[in-house]
Amino acid sequence: MYKLQFNPNDKTPKYKQIVQSIVADIERAVLKKDEQLPSISELSEEYYLARDTVEKAYRELKERGFISSVQGKGFYVNRTDNNKMRILLVFNKLSSYKKLIYYAFLKVLGNKANVDLQIHHYDARIFAEIIANNIGKYNYYVIMPHFFPENDKSLALKTLEKIPSEELILLDKDLPEYTKPCLSVYQDFEKDIFDALDELHDLLEKYNRMVLVFPSDGNYPSDIVRGFRQFCVNFGREFQIKENALDEVLHTGTAYLVVEETDLAELVKKTRQSDLKLGEDIGIISFNETTLKELLEITVITTDFETMGRTAAALLLDKKQIKIKNPFYTIRRKSL
Repeated sequence: MYKLQFNPNDKTPKYKQIVQSIVADIERAVLKKDEQLPSISELSEEYYLARDTVEKAYRELKERGFISSVQGKGFYVNRTDNNKMRILLVFNKLSSYKKLIYYAFLKVLGNKANVDLQIHHYDARIFAEIIANNIGKYNYYVIMPHFFPENDKSLALKTLEKIPSEELILLDKDLPEYTKPCLSVYQDFEKDIFDALDELHDLLEKYNRMVLVFPSDGNYPSDIVRGFRQFCVNFGREFQIKENALDEVLHTGTAYLVVEETDLAELVKKTRQSDLKLGEDIGIISFNETTLKELLEITVITTDFETMGRTAAALLLDKKQIKIKNPFYTIRRKSL
């Protein structure tokens, strides 16, 4: 008799555990096309389940096309392991950089999967609603766990616990509080910023003051601030953290690290309106590469977004459950 991957102590609803077990075994070819499944009575007796629970699971499997029923004979596998996987991506936002991850992810998967995308907008409540409406309907859930304010993290963690760890992929941000084994491709924001500034240390030596322009309402990881502060303290650099560049008065010997492109544009404009020379009197480092920054010759520090998407998809296809730090690098240009 077919053996369910079933844990009576798991908080996941029992009917969803039945669905997840059968879907996973179809995907892994444990269950073959046209193979007969245990009857409702057999599963009920074997796992001490109410008939309604098994009926609900089989009904969902039929609706999703995984199984079919034959009057008087029973239930049969209707799909094979050759069917496409179903993957739900839940991003915090859809920026130009997140699109790079998305398209790289799709490219590696090719025709092996159908991928849906939803956005939680940094809101743990929206995230909880998305998962509640979709749990058990996908083979994999790819989540960007960026949530603000920080006190929403407990709700986000409770929601992640509802996803079987073998079906969970964490993307872009590490989440040490989640202790179950799962696939994760992440940025280490604090270490990445420190290491990038350290790599640019020879160019930064001509500046005696550093300013991080970091909007507190921009939903950016606070790890960026810690990495910046740690670098400045370690190397005895005068530093300041500002909300924006609108009221900034430029002074010779200042290097700016800019998160948002509006602040980058403001600093470039102010520099051009002054007698100061960019790359000599004033330095600018910007987050994340764009064609415009290349044309303006702006020094950039960035993660490799395309590699993140490719790596996540490749490891998913290989059914790996490992944590991998995504590459982070600097692009030296004349603005520093």
